[in-house]
Amino acid sequence: MRIWLNKYFGFSKGEFNGLLFLALIILILKAIPIIYGYTRPVEKDDPDLLAQIQKITVADEKYADNIRDHIENDYPKKTVKLFNFDPNTLDASGWQALGLSPKQANAIINYTGKGGKFYKPEDLQKMYTISPEVYKRILPYVKIADQDLNTSKKYLPFEKKEYAKKAAVIVDINQADSAQLDEIKGIGGAFASRIIKYRERLGGFYKKEQLMEVYGLDSVKYAGIKDQVSISNVPLKTININTAVFNDLKRNPYLSYKQINAIINYRKQHGNYSGIADLKKVVILNQQVIDKITPYISF
Repeated sequence: MRIWLNKYFGFSKGEFNGLLFLALIILILKAIPIIYGYTRPVEKDDPDLLAQIQKITVADEKYADNIRDHIENDYPKKTVKLFNFDPNTLDASGWQALGLSPKQANAIINYTGKGGKFYKPEDLQKMYTISPEVYKRILPYVKIADQDLNTSKKYLPFEKKEYAKKAAVIVDINQADSAQLDEIKGIGGAFASRIIKYRERLGGFYKKEQLMEVYGLDSVKYAGIKDQVSISNVPLKTININTAVFNDLKRNPYLSYKQINAIINYRKQHGNYSGIADLKKVVILNQQVIDKITPYISF
Protein backbone atom coordinates (compact mmCIF):
# COMPACT_ATOMS: atom_id res chain seq x y z
CA MET A 1 0.00 0.00 0.00
CA ARG A 2 2.89 2.34 0.80
CA ILE A 3 4.30 1.73 -2.67
CA TRP A 4 0.91 2.54 -4.27
CA LEU A 5 0.58 5.78 -2.25
CA ASN A 6 4.11 6.75 -3.10
CA LYS A 7 3.49 6.05 -6.79
CA TYR A 8 0.24 8.02 -7.19
CA PHE A 9 0.40 10.59 -4.38
CA GLY A 10 4.12 10.95 -3.69
CA PHE A 11 3.89 9.76 -0.04
CA SER A 12 7.25 9.34 1.74
CA LYS A 13 7.85 6.62 4.32
CA GLY A 14 7.43 9.12 7.18
CA GLU A 15 4.15 10.42 5.77
CA PHE A 16 2.84 6.90 5.37
CA ASN A 17 3.67 6.08 9.00
CA GLY A 18 1.92 9.25 10.12
CA LEU A 19 -1.18 8.24 8.13
CA LEU A 20 -1.23 4.83 9.84
CA PHE A 21 -0.90 6.45 13.26
CA LEU A 22 -3.82 8.81 12.54
CA ALA A 23 -6.00 5.89 11.39
CA LEU A 24 -5.14 4.00 14.59
CA ILE A 25 -6.21 6.96 16.76
CA ILE A 26 -9.54 7.22 14.92
CA LEU A 27 -10.24 3.49 15.46
CA ILE A 28 -9.47 3.80 19.19
CA LEU A 29 -11.82 6.79 19.57
CA LYS A 30 -14.59 4.86 17.79
CA ALA A 31 -14.05 1.78 19.96
CA ILE A 32 -14.07 3.53 23.36
CA PRO A 33 -17.90 4.05 23.59
CA ILE A 34 -18.53 0.44 22.51
CA ILE A 35 -16.09 -0.97 25.06
CA TYR A 36 -17.53 1.27 27.80
CA GLY A 37 -21.07 0.04 27.03
CA TYR A 38 -20.04 -3.55 27.58
CA THR A 39 -17.96 -2.96 30.71
CA ARG A 40 -20.30 -0.49 32.52
CA PRO A 41 -21.83 -2.09 35.62
CA VAL A 42 -25.60 -2.60 35.53
CA GLU A 43 -27.43 -0.46 38.08
CA LYS A 44 -29.86 -2.45 40.22
CA ASP A 45 -33.12 -1.03 41.45
CA ASP A 46 -33.65 -0.57 45.15
CA PRO A 47 -35.53 -3.66 46.49
CA ASP A 48 -37.79 -1.36 48.50
CA LEU A 49 -38.65 0.82 45.45
CA LEU A 50 -41.93 -0.99 44.67
CA ALA A 51 -43.05 -0.78 48.30
CA GLN A 52 -42.29 2.95 48.35
CA ILE A 53 -44.34 3.53 45.19
CA GLN A 54 -47.29 1.61 46.65
CA LYS A 55 -47.02 3.62 49.88
CA ILE A 56 -47.13 6.94 47.91
CA THR A 57 -50.14 5.74 45.88
CA VAL A 58 -52.08 4.80 49.00
CA ALA A 59 -51.25 8.16 50.60
CA ASP A 60 -52.43 10.04 47.49
CA GLU A 61 -55.70 8.10 47.42
CA LYS A 62 -56.36 8.90 51.09
CA TYR A 63 -55.61 12.58 50.45
CA ALA A 64 -57.99 12.65 47.48
CA ASP A 65 -60.73 10.98 49.59
CA ASN A 66 -60.26 13.61 52.28
CA ILE A 67 -60.57 16.42 49.73
CA ARG A 68 -63.77 14.94 48.27
CA ASP A 69 -65.27 14.50 51.73
CA HIS A 70 -64.39 18.10 52.57
CA ILE A 71 -66.05 19.40 49.40
CA GLU A 72 -69.19 17.33 49.91
CA ASN A 73 -69.48 18.48 53.54
CA ASP A 74 -68.81 22.16 52.84
CA TYR A 75 -70.73 22.31 49.57
CA PRO A 76 -73.71 19.99 49.71
CA LYS A 77 -75.35 19.07 46.44
CA LYS A 78 -78.01 21.51 45.35
CA THR A 79 -81.54 20.23 45.17
CA VAL A 80 -82.79 20.55 41.58
CA LYS A 81 -86.41 21.56 41.18
CA LEU A 82 -88.02 21.02 37.81
CA PHE A 83 -91.00 23.11 36.74
CA ASN A 84 -92.54 24.59 33.61
CA PHE A 85 -90.81 27.84 32.62
CA ASP A 86 -90.40 30.37 29.83
CA PRO A 87 -86.65 30.98 29.23
CA ASN A 88 -87.42 34.48 27.94
CA THR A 89 -88.87 35.60 31.29
CA LEU A 90 -87.22 33.31 33.88
CA ASP A 91 -85.08 35.19 36.42
CA ALA A 92 -81.67 34.19 37.80
CA SER A 93 -83.07 32.42 40.87
CA GLY A 94 -85.31 30.32 38.64
CA TRP A 95 -82.36 29.19 36.53
CA GLN A 96 -80.44 28.31 39.69
CA ALA A 97 -83.42 26.26 40.91
CA LEU A 98 -83.14 24.27 37.67
CA GLY A 99 -79.57 23.33 38.58
CA LEU A 100 -77.45 26.11 37.06
CA SER A 101 -74.77 27.94 39.00
CA PRO A 102 -75.16 31.69 39.70
CA LYS A 103 -72.55 32.46 37.02
CA GLN A 104 -74.35 30.35 34.44
CA ALA A 105 -77.71 31.87 35.35
CA ASN A 106 -76.35 35.41 35.04
CA ALA A 107 -74.93 34.62 31.58
CA ILE A 108 -78.42 33.70 30.34
CA ILE A 109 -79.99 36.76 32.02
CA ASN A 110 -77.41 38.97 30.28
CA TYR A 111 -78.29 37.36 26.95
CA THR A 112 -82.03 38.01 27.31
CA GLY A 113 -81.38 41.45 28.80
CA LYS A 114 -79.54 42.51 25.65
CA GLY A 115 -82.43 41.52 23.40
CA GLY A 116 -81.68 37.83 22.93
CA LYS A 117 -84.74 35.65 22.38
CA PHE A 118 -85.60 31.97 22.54
CA TYR A 119 -88.17 31.22 19.85
CA LYS A 120 -88.31 27.45 20.37
CA PRO A 121 -87.11 25.07 23.12
CA GLU A 122 -84.24 23.83 20.95
CA ASP A 123 -82.75 27.34 21.02
CA LEU A 124 -81.45 26.59 24.52
CA GLN A 125 -78.72 24.48 22.92
CA LYS A 126 -77.00 27.62 21.66
CA MET A 127 -76.27 28.67 25.26
CA TYR A 128 -72.81 27.34 26.11
CA THR A 129 -73.62 27.62 29.84
CA ILE A 130 -76.25 24.87 29.55
CA SER A 131 -74.57 21.47 29.41
CA PRO A 132 -76.07 18.67 27.30
CA GLU A 133 -77.16 16.82 30.48
CA VAL A 134 -78.97 19.87 31.88
CA TYR A 135 -80.52 20.57 28.48
CA LYS A 136 -81.99 17.05 28.27
CA ARG A 137 -83.32 17.33 31.82
CA ILE A 138 -85.10 20.68 31.43
CA LEU A 139 -86.21 20.42 27.78
CA PRO A 140 -89.66 18.84 28.55
CA TYR A 141 -90.46 21.76 30.89
CA VAL A 142 -89.74 24.58 28.42
CA LYS A 143 -92.95 26.48 27.57
CA ILE A 144 -92.34 29.50 25.35
CA ALA A 145 -95.21 31.95 24.96
CA ASP A 146 -96.34 32.68 21.41
CA GLN A 147 -94.42 35.60 19.95
CA ASP A 148 -95.41 37.88 17.14
CA LEU A 149 -92.36 37.86 14.95
CA ASN A 150 -93.60 40.87 13.07
CA THR A 151 -93.67 42.99 16.23
CA SER A 152 -90.61 41.53 17.91
CA LYS A 153 -88.40 42.46 14.99
CA LYS A 154 -89.51 45.52 13.18
CA TYR A 155 -87.89 46.11 9.86
CA LEU A 156 -88.27 49.47 8.20
CA PRO A 157 -89.26 49.21 4.55
CA PHE A 158 -86.46 50.01 2.14
CA GLU A 159 -86.82 53.43 0.69
CA LYS A 160 -85.30 53.88 -2.70
CA LYS A 161 -83.61 57.23 -2.79
CA GLU A 162 -83.60 59.20 -5.94
CA TYR A 163 -80.23 60.68 -6.69
CA ALA A 164 -80.12 63.70 -8.90
CA LYS A 165 -78.31 62.79 -12.07
CA LYS A 166 -75.61 65.08 -13.33
CA ALA A 167 -77.08 67.22 -16.05
CA ALA A 168 -75.45 66.71 -19.41
CA VAL A 169 -73.21 69.65 -20.31
CA ILE A 170 -71.24 70.71 -23.36
CA VAL A 171 -67.81 72.01 -22.37
CA ASP A 172 -65.44 73.94 -24.61
CA ILE A 173 -62.13 72.17 -24.05
CA ASN A 174 -60.15 75.13 -25.40
CA GLN A 175 -61.50 77.64 -22.86
CA ALA A 176 -62.75 75.58 -19.87
CA ASP A 177 -60.94 75.64 -16.54
CA SER A 178 -60.47 72.55 -14.35
CA ALA A 179 -63.80 73.07 -12.52
CA GLN A 180 -65.73 73.20 -15.80
CA LEU A 181 -63.92 70.13 -17.16
CA ASP A 182 -64.78 68.30 -13.94
CA GLU A 183 -68.47 68.70 -14.82
CA ILE A 184 -68.02 66.31 -17.74
CA LYS A 185 -69.39 62.89 -16.77
CA GLY A 186 -66.42 60.53 -16.68
CA ILE A 187 -63.80 63.23 -16.13
CA GLY A 188 -62.55 63.82 -12.59
CA GLY A 189 -60.12 66.29 -11.14
CA ALA A 190 -57.01 64.35 -12.23
CA PHE A 191 -58.07 64.14 -15.89
CA ALA A 192 -59.18 67.79 -15.88
CA SER A 193 -55.69 68.83 -14.73
CA ARG A 194 -54.01 66.64 -17.38
CA ILE A 195 -56.21 68.05 -20.18
CA ILE A 196 -55.31 71.63 -19.25
CA LYS A 197 -51.57 70.87 -19.08
CA TYR A 198 -51.66 69.13 -22.47
CA ARG A 199 -53.68 72.00 -23.98
CA GLU A 200 -51.06 74.53 -22.81
CA ARG A 201 -48.25 72.40 -24.20
CA LEU A 202 -49.96 72.11 -27.57
CA GLY A 203 -51.23 75.65 -27.85
CA GLY A 204 -54.86 74.57 -28.02
CA PHE A 205 -56.92 71.73 -29.52
CA TYR A 206 -58.02 71.81 -33.16
CA LYS A 207 -60.01 68.54 -33.02
CA LYS A 208 -61.68 66.46 -30.30
CA GLU A 209 -59.66 63.33 -31.08
CA GLN A 210 -56.58 65.00 -29.63
CA LEU A 211 -58.01 64.24 -26.17
CA MET A 212 -56.93 60.61 -26.68
CA GLU A 213 -53.33 61.87 -26.57
CA VAL A 214 -53.82 62.89 -22.92
CA TYR A 215 -52.18 60.34 -20.61
CA GLY A 216 -54.71 57.72 -19.41
CA LEU A 217 -57.56 58.95 -21.64
CA ASP A 218 -58.04 55.98 -23.96
CA SER A 219 -60.51 55.40 -26.78
CA VAL A 220 -63.12 53.88 -24.44
CA LYS A 221 -63.17 56.92 -22.16
CA TYR A 222 -63.10 59.24 -25.17
CA ALA A 223 -66.18 57.52 -26.61
CA GLY A 224 -67.99 58.26 -23.34
CA ILE A 225 -67.16 61.99 -23.26
CA LYS A 226 -66.91 63.05 -26.91
CA ASP A 227 -70.56 64.19 -27.03
CA GLN A 228 -70.00 66.38 -23.95
CA VAL A 229 -67.16 68.45 -25.39
CA SER A 230 -66.83 71.08 -28.07
CA ILE A 231 -64.02 73.11 -29.64
CA SER A 232 -64.33 76.86 -30.08
CA ASN A 233 -62.75 78.83 -32.90
CA VAL A 234 -60.17 80.49 -30.67
CA PRO A 235 -56.83 80.95 -32.49
CA LEU A 236 -54.18 78.37 -31.66
CA LYS A 237 -50.80 79.42 -30.32
CA THR A 238 -48.32 79.07 -33.15
CA ILE A 239 -44.51 79.17 -33.36
CA ASN A 240 -42.65 80.88 -36.19
CA ILE A 241 -40.54 78.04 -37.50
CA ASN A 242 -38.08 80.45 -39.14
CA THR A 243 -37.15 82.14 -35.86
CA ALA A 244 -37.81 79.37 -33.33
CA VAL A 245 -34.94 77.96 -31.32
CA PHE A 246 -34.70 74.49 -29.83
CA ASN A 247 -36.50 75.41 -26.57
CA ASP A 248 -39.40 76.92 -28.51
CA LEU A 249 -40.03 73.76 -30.49
CA LYS A 250 -39.44 71.19 -27.74
CA ARG A 251 -42.76 71.98 -26.03
CA ASN A 252 -44.62 70.54 -29.03
CA PRO A 253 -45.43 66.90 -28.14
CA TYR A 254 -45.37 65.82 -31.79
CA LEU A 255 -41.68 66.56 -32.35
CA SER A 256 -38.75 64.52 -31.04
CA TYR A 257 -35.39 66.08 -30.21
CA LYS A 258 -33.83 64.61 -33.38
CA GLN A 259 -36.60 66.09 -35.52
CA ILE A 260 -36.20 69.53 -33.88
CA ASN A 261 -32.45 69.49 -34.55
CA ALA A 262 -33.08 68.44 -38.15
CA ILE A 263 -35.55 71.33 -38.67
CA ILE A 264 -33.09 73.91 -37.28
CA ASN A 265 -30.07 72.51 -39.17
CA TYR A 266 -31.97 72.45 -42.49
CA ARG A 267 -32.96 76.09 -41.94
CA LYS A 268 -29.34 77.04 -41.27
CA GLN A 269 -28.15 75.28 -44.41
CA HIS A 270 -30.93 76.22 -46.87
CA GLY A 271 -32.45 79.39 -45.44
CA ASN A 272 -35.94 80.11 -44.13
CA TYR A 273 -38.90 77.89 -44.85
CA SER A 274 -41.41 79.42 -47.24
CA GLY A 275 -44.25 76.96 -46.55
CA ILE A 276 -45.30 73.46 -45.56
CA ALA A 277 -43.82 72.05 -48.76
CA ASP A 278 -40.32 72.94 -47.56
CA LEU A 279 -40.81 70.84 -44.40
CA LYS A 280 -41.20 67.78 -46.60
CA LYS A 281 -37.60 68.26 -47.65
CA VAL A 282 -36.47 67.44 -44.09
CA VAL A 283 -35.85 63.72 -44.45
CA ILE A 284 -36.55 62.85 -40.81
CA LEU A 285 -40.08 64.35 -40.95
CA ASN A 286 -42.83 62.12 -42.35
CA GLN A 287 -46.21 63.27 -43.60
CA GLN A 288 -47.99 62.22 -40.39
CA VAL A 289 -45.77 64.45 -38.23
CA ILE A 290 -46.08 67.35 -40.68
CA ASP A 291 -49.89 67.10 -40.61
CA LYS A 292 -49.87 67.21 -36.79
CA ILE A 293 -47.61 70.23 -36.42
CA THR A 294 -49.05 72.30 -39.30
CA PRO A 295 -51.76 74.01 -37.14
CA TYR A 296 -49.09 75.08 -34.64
CA ILE A 297 -46.42 76.65 -36.88
CA SER A 298 -46.19 79.85 -38.90
CA PHE A 299 -43.73 81.13 -41.48
